[in-house]
Amino acid sequence: MENVVRNAKEHFEKLVTEQLARIERMKKAEDWVDYSTLKPLIIGVAPGDGIGPEITKHADTILKFLLEDEVQKGKIEFRDIEGLTIENRAKLMKAIPDESLEQLKKCHVILKGPTHTPSSADLASGKWPNLESANVSMRRELDLFANVRPVKVPEQGIDWIFFRENTEGAYVLGSRGIRVTDDLAFDFCVHTKQGTDRILRLAFDYAKKTGLNRVSLVTKANVVKTTDGMYLNMAKEIAKNEYPEIKFDDWYIDIMAAKLIDPARQSEFKVFVAPNLYGDIITDEAAQIQGSVGTAGSANIGKRYAMFEAIHGTAPRMVETGRIQYADPTSIIKASAMLLNHIGFVDKAKKLEMALDVCAIYEKKLVITGRDTGVTGEEYAKYIMETIKDPNLEAKWKSYQ
Repeated sequence: MENVVRNAKEHFEKLVTEQLARIERMKKAEDWVDYSTLKPLIIGVAPGDGIGPEITKHADTILKFLLEDEVQKGKIEFRDIEGLTIENRAKLMKAIPDESLEQLKKCHVILKGPTHTPSSADLASGKWPNLESANVSMRRELDLFANVRPVKVPEQGIDWIFFRENTEGAYVLGSRGIRVTDDLAFDFCVHTKQGTDRILRLAFDYAKKTGLNRVSLVTKANVVKTTDGMYLNMAKEIAKNEYPEIKFDDWYIDIMAAKLIDPARQSEFKVFVAPNLYGDIITDEAAQIQGSVGTAGSANIGKRYAMFEAIHGTAPRMVETGRIQYADPTSIIKASAMLLNHIGFVDKAKKLEMALDVCAIYEKKLVITGRDTGVTGEEYAKYIMETIKDPNLEAKWKSYQ
């Protein structure tokens, strides 16, 4: 028994030491990068696993189409990120291989396809080893602390944006739990004052700059009193002392999951902010309300780097049944629009967003179903680009509003 307890103490001591060191790095963090000063601005493209390479190539094609002039003038450079596949990660036993991480750090923004994280079934079957999520690792290594996801359903009055903390919470040590004995296992939830403060301020700043009048915090502070309690107390202080003009309210994750589908409440919500786990839950639910997880894009923002991705997984069933050419690229194309907006190409981002609305919501000349009952991803991407070329795109889009 003494050895078991001692081993657990040593394991926990190492985790605490690492997190204290991370806090010191956050205290010394650099200012936000000014993309307008970068020449060239480097966009890395990492295809990922499963349907990832298929859908990412369509988003890549659209980005290069929209940024053709900037690429020719040397203002923008695209780079392919190699080695970020489950096969290579498993071979090297790394969530992100060192060489791939080095490539990523030489880019300024990244477009990333979905990557596979080994499940308990994978481990039991021996198909893949126990690897940390590449997403979790990338967010930590590049300090992409904010996951930002917009969701819009105009006919229901829904215009939401979610700020999910990315680098802490229940996920940051997701592969670092400890099986003390066959009968006892621990996982860890980590929150820091610095990490909590920066995600809260990002959400409140967005609400202030955009003229939105409400920020809703999601926790389970009535039960998870220490970590979630810190979140709630800090949010209350920031709201009261620094953003008195913005309405602030807090919700527990269980009731928020219910209220998101309450027609009487949906149009009232504006900006959400949540720790990692709760943010993961409600953003997927919100995407489903919008249509499906395949309809939402995702931004992962840090002060130096930013990564944009689809919010869905690698769709292994589509791979197994030979349907990858029919995979829906909408989510990663929406992420591409967020990428354009983030690096300052607001007009190009708006064109892409309008084209997506016209193609997917209004005209529907081509429909992608994930099967041969619809068009391929390549055909759909061409449809979007042809719509972007339409000189009457904005007028057409406005006519549907």
